[in-house]
Amino acid sequence: MCHAVRVPFARRLPFALLVLALLGGCAAPASTANAIPITTRTSALPAMTTPAVAGRPTSDWTVGASPLPTMTNGLGEVEPTPAALVNRRLPTTDYLPPPTDGQYHSSVTQPVPRDVLARSTWQAACPVPSSALAYLTLSFWGLDGRTHTGELLVNSSVAAKVTTVFGILFLERFPIEQMRITSMAELNAPPTGDGNTTSGFNCRPAVGQTNWSAHAYGLAIDVDPFCNPYHQGGTVVPELASAYLDRGYVRPGMILPGDATVRAFASVGWTWGGNWTSPQDLMHFTATDE
Repeated sequence: MCHAVRVPFARRLPFALLVLALLGGCAAPASTANAIPITTRTSALPAMTTPAVAGRPTSDWTVGASPLPTMTNGLGEVEPTPAALVNRRLPTTDYLPPPTDGQYHSSVTQPVPRDVLARSTWQAACPVPSSALAYLTLSFWGLDGRTHTGELLVNSSVAAKVTTVFGILFLERFPIEQMRITSMAELNAPPTGDGNTTSGFNCRPAVGQTNWSAHAYGLAIDVDPFCNPYHQGGTVVPELASAYLDRGYVRPGMILPGDATVRAFASVGWTWGGNWTSPQDLMHFTATDE
């Protein structure tokens, strides 16, 4: 069981040594018999207030407020990126208490607490049993320049690797807007095309296919989807993120070939969908190359 991995964010190690240091401090998850439960949370996860801070971004844009016309494939119609999202700097909502000491913290809990599982997309028809999943909490830097605590569900077999990767991203101060578990309500909601939540397990098929996505096994993570959209032909997901197809206009949250994010995932054997030709899935990192 790996709990409370703490690394000062100011410390900059050579990349290979940094990976070894984080891996060494985070062993594979313990068996369910030895699980150490974290604080129980209500299934609704009531939002905590994120106060306005001078010099930090604020926005009148409300994510998820305006559903798009839905096409027969279930995706929304692709529309031009609204001006407020062309250089996206929305503040992060704190659903979990943020770190206060400037250090990276992570925790792994298995089995997944019942209330957490209940607000996820897991159901009996999913291709993995709930016993194969682990619940992670992870520190991250927001696009608002503040530290926050996120949560992920992943396959327990990769939990230690995921905490290592996000420890590296924290040290690199790679910005993430939101990091939380996908709910069934979100999975079934009409598309709004403006989401930017980093997430792991999601019991759904691959985009445009009928076979299970690697997300349905807990073996893939999408990082800042709006800043790193999926695209193939005229399809763009999220549907309002077309402005981020211009990879020459570099903005916070973007993943670029060979950067710290790609190297961090590669260090634990994961591949990047941005290296694919068609589709190109810039948000997508996977343990299965799918």
